[in-house]
Amino acid sequence: MSEKTPPYAEQKKTKQSKVRIGHLLKMKEEGRKWAMLTSYDMYTAQLFEKAGIPVLLIGDSAANNVLGYETSLPVTVDELLPLVRAVARSTERPLIIADLPFGSYQASPEQCFHTSVRFMKEGLAHAVKLEGGFEMIPQVKKLSSSGIPVMAHIGFTPQSEHQLSGYKVQGKEGGGACLVELAEAFEEAGAFALLVEMVPAHVGASISNAVKIPVVGIGAGSQCDAQVLVWQDMAGLRTGKLPRFVKQYADLNSVLTSAVNSYIEEVENGAFPCTEHEFD
Repeated sequence: MSEKTPPYAEQKKTKQSKVRIGHLLKMKEEGRKWAMLTSYDMYTAQLFEKAGIPVLLIGDSAANNVLGYETSLPVTVDELLPLVRAVARSTERPLIIADLPFGSYQASPEQCFHTSVRFMKEGLAHAVKLEGGFEMIPQVKKLSSSGIPVMAHIGFTPQSEHQLSGYKVQGKEGGGACLVELAEAFEEAGAFALLVEMVPAHVGASISNAVKIPVVGIGAGSQCDAQVLVWQDMAGLRTGKLPRFVKQYADLNSVLTSAVNSYIEEVENGAFPCTEHEFD
């Protein structure tokens, strides 16, 4: 890392320009790692921007982290658009990436294009993300040739969980050579970045070394160029069994539970509101 260029998060104290794809490519060239988080609302988006997160993902993970679905499969374009718009309107600097939900892009490059246009025009996103293998190369080519930046998601792809027989690590057989080949194909097709999920660490490293575009890992090892987590996992709002790749940096579930319990108690015993919360 160049001594003249501090880590991204350290630059948040000074006025910075909007994060562009070129900035991410430069960080890869310079060996500078960066963090990405999901966001689905105004307050988290503004907080993450202030902290120095350069890229925010409005994931289809909103399905089972915001909207109450069991998995990400049921969420629709119309359900995600307001969330994308809220994050985009609430921030100035981060690159905003919108997930394309299941069924909204697989049918054809044209379907993918029209769905992506909605996220760019109505959602105000700066880029989109799609999942898949070699069959998605035409979709990526269509978007990149149409001026729509696209991140490709490989490895474990949650939208294909039924076809993959559940949540299983991918790329174990053959040392992940097929995934490296897929990553190179997506780069050639015009993807500006890759998200690689649930692969052995050495496969994540191989993919990162094989392509010039940034590789964002989630359960793909420390050698990826960037890392992403669902914010509710990262901050400890979600409870229960967590994926192995999740590290919790706070315990918001306990904090909010304690706050709500205190509120209930004070309302019930008449301590709230007191005179300082009343009008004369």
